[in-house]
Amino acid sequence: MMNPTTNANPSEQSSPRARTPRPPRNGVDTPTLLATIAAVGAQPALAQFKFRATNRWVGGTHSLGRVERFDGAGATHTHKFERAYDADHPAVLVGSDEGPTPVEFLLLGLAACITAGIANIASARGVNLREVESTVEGDIDLQGILGLSSQVRNGYQGIRARFRIRGDAPAAKLREIVEQSQARSAVFDVLANGVPVAIDVDAG
Repeated sequence: MMNPTTNANPSEQSSPRARTPRPPRNGVDTPTLLATIAAVGAQPALAQFKFRATNRWVGGTHSLGRVERFDGAGATHTHKFERAYDADHPAVLVGSDEGPTPVEFLLLGLAACITAGIANIASARGVNLREVESTVEGDIDLQGILGLSSQVRNGYQGIRARFRIRGDAPAAKLREIVEQSQARSAVFDVLANGVPVAIDVDAG
């Protein structure tokens, strides 16, 4: 998910006339990133996005999910490639281990979201990155999922993420980039603050 870099540095919020064009950095098309922020700032309606995912049961605990079209910036878009993802449970959880568990996808989503933000923010601040790695762990007690205890929640009881970042800036500035990405991360926001979820059922 794109992490807007406004509120990062005053120099990053200067007017388009005052801003010196910046070349791509860290594999990020920095000029387009900054132009996108400016365009959304001028037309807030462009910021409204809707993402979708579909899923089909294969057998047992195995299912196949797809990410297809999405709406945003005033239009409907399709991804460059159709992407499908297997999800399953490991054998120890009565599955066939055909893919990661859904809760593991959640951890991957958090790591990927913050990592993308780090690249964007570093590029906007003129920092060249050499390395960004992360490890994300989540603790879960299956007594809730298995219906063995009403006192245990079904989801993670805690999530911990550790980022390793190296670049041509002081350690303090690199930490600030990670902190800014966390503050602007859509996945972190959902996990930390929750979001209303509505489920409809068509049974027959």
